[in-house]
Amino acid sequence: MKLRLGILIVSDRAASGERPDLTGPAIQQVVAEQGWQIMRQEVLPDELPLLRQVLLAWADSKEIDIILTAGGTGFSPRDVTPEATLAVIQRQAFGLAEAMRAASLALTPHAMLSRAVAGIRNQAIIINLPGSPTAAVENLRVVIPVLAHAVQLVHADPAAEAGHQAD
Repeated sequence: MKLRLGILIVSDRAASGERPDLTGPAIQQVVAEQGWQIMRQEVLPDELPLLRQVLLAWADSKEIDIILTAGGTGFSPRDVTPEATLAVIQRQAFGLAEAMRAASLALTPHAMLSRAVAGIRNQAIIINLPGSPTAAVENLRVVIPVLAHAVQLVHADPAAEAGHQAD
């Protein structure tokens, strides 16, 4: 299944041009390896109303299956990506965030400081990734195996049930 993605980098310094965005290209590479299509990509500052507005527009566009955010998930007062995500999703996808945190915890105790969330708005899945290129790619690789099936389920695709055994 060829998934359609949006990549939203959340970083005050990258948005202002103070430093280059290295996380976006790292995520792009992983997405390209999967043969998925990037429909939209943007770098924004840590501004709650702006993030909420973009997440709503992308999720409601019906042209994006998965929105990956990167950055703004820590403890800093400006880290508001989880709040923006929670403001727009209709249902949480706890397992995605839990799996990413569990895998990261095996690598660093700092994973306990992640406030990343994941959820569903209409037929789009929104997943918060960490801001560092390495951590973003590590977390994305954790959830890749289930994303195509998750999109099938969200779209109520009858083929989604083909892999399930009847009890």
